[in-house]
Amino acid sequence: MRTPARSSDDLDAAESSPAATAGGGTAPRRPAPSIDRRQLLGAAVGLASAWAAPMAFGAGRGNPGQGRLVLIFLRGAYDGLSALVPIGERDYYRMRPTIAIGAPDGTNETALALDSLFGLHPALAPVLPLWQQGVLTAVPAAGSPADTRSHFEAQHDWEVGIPGQRAHVDGWMNQLATGLQRRSATAPDATVALDVGEANPAILAGAAPVQRVARGVAATRGGVLANAGARAAVLSLYAGNDALSESFRSGAQSRMQTVETLSMAEDMAPQGDARAREMQAANNGAAPAGSLLQDSQHLATLMRANRRLRLGFLSAGGWDTHANQGDHRGALANNLAALAATLVQLRRSFSEPDDVVLVASEFGRTSAENGSRGTDHGHGNLMWLLGSRVQGGRWHGGWNGLASGNLHEQRDLPVLNDFRAVIAQALRATQGLTANELDRLFPGFSWDRSLDGLFKA
Repeated sequence: MRTPARSSDDLDAAESSPAATAGGGTAPRRPAPSIDRRQLLGAAVGLASAWAAPMAFGAGRGNPGQGRLVLIFLRGAYDGLSALVPIGERDYYRMRPTIAIGAPDGTNETALALDSLFGLHPALAPVLPLWQQGVLTAVPAAGSPADTRSHFEAQHDWEVGIPGQRAHVDGWMNQLATGLQRRSATAPDATVALDVGEANPAILAGAAPVQRVARGVAATRGGVLANAGARAAVLSLYAGNDALSESFRSGAQSRMQTVETLSMAEDMAPQGDARAREMQAANNGAAPAGSLLQDSQHLATLMRANRRLRLGFLSAGGWDTHANQGDHRGALANNLAALAATLVQLRRSFSEPDDVVLVASEFGRTSAENGSRGTDHGHGNLMWLLGSRVQGGRWHGGWNGLASGNLHEQRDLPVLNDFRAVIAQALRATQGLTANELDRLFPGFSWDRSLDGLFKA
C-alpha cells in the first residue's frame, strides 16, 4: 500500500527526533560533527560564501517579468539519490551497500546534513551556503510522467515539453523566446535566447532566432572569420538580399561579436581564473561536465553584455553511470563538483530579483546499485532551483520513501511532481506567464498546487 506523499513541511516538526521512513523504521542516529570537521567545513563554507555572494545590483523588487532563466540539462540521467542523499532512509543504505553516501559522521567522506531526511553529497559542499542563504531549493521526485527508459525519448520529452510526443515540434524554450519577443515593445525582433555548447538542441529548435556559442575555448576563436581577408571574401559571396545571404551575414556578425565580447572578458580577467577542461563531447553533443564552469562563464558574460538575452541553455554529458559510479569519490563525485562550481558562478551573475537557474536531467537512476557498482536507468529524479525568489533552504514537492512498495516498478523513484509543473512555477513567478500561456507552452500539463510554495510572492 502506498504511503501518502510527504513534503518538507511534514518533516520539519520531526527535526529533533529520528526521522520516520516510508518503511516504518527510523533514521540512524548521527553523532555530532567533531571539532576538526566543523573547522574544516567552516573554512570551506566561508570561502564558498564569499564567492557565492551575489554581485551588487540595484535594490528593490525589480521589474516583474523581466527575469532571466538559465537551464542546465544533465544528459545521461544523473543520480539524484547521490546528490541529495536520503540520509534518513534505511532502505537507501540497504539497496546501495558499496556506493551509498554515508550519513553524516564527522568525517569528510559523508553527506552534509540539510535536515533529518536529506543531506548533500560532499562534492556539493560549495552550494551549502546557497542553501543556507535560502536561495537554493530541490524537488526530489520530479520528472516526466512518460514511462520510458530511453535517453533519446526522455530527452525529447523534456525539450519539447510534451511527454510521449514523438513527432517533431518546436522546443518549449524556443516557443518561450517567441512569446518574450512579442511582449517587447522596444525590440520585438531582438534575439532573447542563448545556447552555449550544443550545436542544435531540440529545446531551442523553432522560429525564434538563437545566439549559438561553441563550447569551451572554441567560443573565443573566430575560425575563418577571424582573418580579415578571408572574412571579406566569404561575406562577398553572401552580399545579396536573399534570405540565405541575410541569415549568413547575421550569423557571421553574431559570431564575431561573441568572440570579441568573450576575448575582452578574458583579457580583463585576473590571472589564475579557473578554466574548464577541454574534453571530447559526450551525450547528444553535450560537453562533459568538466566544461560546465567555463561554458557558464561564457554564458554569463554574454548575457550581462546584452540584457535582451533572457534565456540561457547549458548542457553536460557523462552522467550515465552504469558502472563504477563511485561514492564520495569517483566519476559521479567529479561531475557533481563541476556542477557545484557552476552553480556558485551562476549565482554571482544571475542574482537579480527574478533571475532563476534550473538544473534537470531526463530521468533518474535505479534506487538499488547494480552488479557493476553503478546504477541503471530509472524514473523520477531531482531538480534544483536557484534564485532570489526561490523559497530555498528547504525542499519541495512529494516524497514517499524508498520502500519497494513505494517505488516505480519496485525499483525507481516515482514521479510525484511533473517537471512541467516545476518549470511552470518558475515561469509564472519570474516571467509573468499567464495560465493560458503556460497551457500553450506545455499542452496537457496540470498545475501542481503542492508546489505553490516554491517561489516567494
